[in-house]
Amino acid sequence: MTTLAKPMHDKQSEPDHRELPINKVGVRGLRFPIQIRDKAHAVQNTIATIGMFVDLPKEFKGTHMSRFLEVLNAHGSMIHVDNIPDILFAMQKKLHSATAHLEMEFPFFLSKKAPVTGKEGMMDYVARFDAAACGEDIDFVLTVKANVTTLCPCSKAISVHGAHNQRGEVTVRLRSKNTVWIEDVIAMVESSASSGLYSLLKRQDEKSVTERAYENPVFVEDLVRSVVLKLEAHPDVTWYKVEAENFESIHNHNAYACIWKERKASG
Repeated sequence: MTTLAKPMHDKQSEPDHRELPINKVGVRGLRFPIQIRDKAHAVQNTIATIGMFVDLPKEFKGTHMSRFLEVLNAHGSMIHVDNIPDILFAMQKKLHSATAHLEMEFPFFLSKKAPVTGKEGMMDYVARFDAAACGEDIDFVLTVKANVTTLCPCSKAISVHGAHNQRGEVTVRLRSKNTVWIEDVIAMVESSASSGLYSLLKRQDEKSVTERAYENPVFVEDLVRSVVLKLEAHPDVTWYKVEAENFESIHNHNAYACIWKERKASG
């Protein structure tokens, strides 16, 4: 005699008496392989930390967490940036939601030559995609983080010998009507600082970097303003937020500056 298995109860679909909708609910901290295009249209493989979320109406107790993973894995073993809208729409459909959100943060690598010897070393940067679908409308924000060297103009002006410098972190967030390359954002940041950073420097290179920073002192305020001027000159950027934080070498605090703006793209 065969015993029929009892149907499993769908606890998440039960009504919730508190009648409070949830704006974003889902999974965070997933690590997954992704492919991104660099400016030369070559494919770069990297690993992203992913978050996936939808809205939850007030009528339901919970969402179905396993369905997020089903959507992710349905797009193959490798996510491409170009299919992010497909993933968002699939989340909306599978989880019966009006909105869907996808966040992906990953290391981005560039080969960078030392300024004098030309020796190459790999530099890693942090990049992030934040995408959201509301109905059929897609919102996409690119974030790039790059570390730089800044030398204090005030310290240089008042000191007989030397000037204090420090590593700074610049975070650029932007929306655009067309693709803005990660490499271009990195170039905007590094060219606005006293000096960029390098993974491999011989003595000749170190001398060059040190002297270049000394001849190009910038406050944290100078840094964000210079990056913003480059973003303002970009025809496709429609919104930006630029943050700079200097990890001070002679103070027990950090220096910080931020500019953000909504702008109309030209063209």
